[in-house]
Amino acid sequence: MEIRPILSALMRSKVALVLIGLQIALTLAIVCNALFIVSQRLQLMSRDSGMNEADTFTIGSLGFGAGFNIKTSIEEDMAMLRSLPGVAAAAPTNTVPLSNGGWSTGVSLKPEQKTSTASSAMYFVDEQGLDTFGAKLAEGRFFTADEITFREPGDNSWPPVTVITRALANKLFPGESAVGKQLYFDNEGAPQTVVGVVERMQVPWIGFASDEGPDAEFYSSFVPQRVAFGNFGRYLVRAEPGRRDEVMKAAEAKMTQTNQSRIVREPRTLERIRAEGYQEHRAMTIILIGVIVALLAVTALGIVGMASFWVTQRTKQIGTRRALGATRSSILRYFMTENFLITSLGLALGIVLTYGLNYWLMANYEAQRLPLIYLGGGMIALLLLGQAAVFGPATRASRVPPAVATRSV
Repeated sequence: MEIRPILSALMRSKVALVLIGLQIALTLAIVCNALFIVSQRLQLMSRDSGMNEADTFTIGSLGFGAGFNIKTSIEEDMAMLRSLPGVAAAAPTNTVPLSNGGWSTGVSLKPEQKTSTASSAMYFVDEQGLDTFGAKLAEGRFFTADEITFREPGDNSWPPVTVITRALANKLFPGESAVGKQLYFDNEGAPQTVVGVVERMQVPWIGFASDEGPDAEFYSSFVPQRVAFGNFGRYLVRAEPGRRDEVMKAAEAKMTQTNQSRIVREPRTLERIRAEGYQEHRAMTIILIGVIVALLAVTALGIVGMASFWVTQRTKQIGTRRALGATRSSILRYFMTENFLITSLGLALGIVLTYGLNYWLMANYEAQRLPLIYLGGGMIALLLLGQAAVFGPATRASRVPPAVATRSV
């Protein structure tokens, strides 16, 4: 198949050539960047938080009345929850991963350090915190019962020991074991000794301290304290496998029954908390997938419409070629080659637009550089889409009988 005659024919339809080429270029630029964003969001939402999410739920209570004592309430609730059938572990806590609420502080290696070495989420727990969260201990130990204290309102001091995540340990003590090392919360006061390191525990906030690096969302510390905010207490309960919903109902009913001087908050599963935490990311993913599908559909329809128009416009020319001995396959190949050239020209412009859009996103929205695999995959997908879209009109053109074509005006 000669390329020059095809190009000459295309030059006589410059407007259609430019419009379809621009459409393909814009589609490539938007689809590649949108797919990259979608893949990043899916990867973000599928990350392991470090918890046993399937069997765990939170429940809380808000006390009222002058006689309500939050410290006593927490102690009684812990004894009651841990005695319920089907409960594997339970612990008081101030927050859980992905809940978008909690406490964070700066972590330093020296007292009164001007700039913190890292920022860490703080999980206040007791001796059952490790089992309740379902975290895996990588080094050292977790807290013992005699190390647990109650953080009184207005108390700004920290316990002498802490357990941190491996990500935070690598940040603070790169290449060394963190166990036995000392650090400082809030850059002041007495130091805290690291007694253990857990493999993984995500912070409560999505996108937390992103400027500190991709692992910053796993900079977490466990504190051996029971803490309450006013008269509000929050508990984390891990049920035995398959018994979470049963235990949730029993825990809510028992807490309501044992203390009438409070409002028991509705229990929430960790799966629900994850879904709510990533709600915006999920919505963005759905929207971008819809945009990708719509763009590809519009581009395919544009190619079909252009090819159908050209087939109708060239009916007499096709008939003449058929009368002179052109086969159906040669007619089909002509239109397929013509579309391949148009698509290739559009993709060449699309390469520039794709990385131009990516640089703009990097400059304005802290996006990452687009990997070449997305560009290559997008180009192959659009080439295949173009060939598939033109196949129908090209097949119809190849079936035009010579006699009918030569009689057409």
